[in-house]
Amino acid sequence: MPKSKLRKKVQEQHAHVQEVVDHAPHGPLESPKWLAPTMVGAFLVGLFWIVTFYVSQTRYPIPNIGAWNMLVGFSFIAFGFSLATKWR
Repeated sequence: MPKSKLRKKVQEQHAHVQEVVDHAPHGPLESPKWLAPTMVGAFLVGLFWIVTFYVSQTRYPIPNIGAWNMLVGFSFIAFGFSLATKWR
């Protein structure tokens, strides 16, 4: 019994897709050398900022913004987490 033309088209499409996948360029397998130190630095700065805010009884690191110092500290930590998603 002869094969249908539809089956041949599907097989040709799958073969073409496989060729495209085989020749797809690969991205870098390693993260840049600056990424890990910057990530760890952002974590530590954020932690230090929040600890300083609590230890100084809310007077430092920036005295006039009050509890917004917490937002600054957590922003550094969030920046560190955003860099952590790019680390390989």
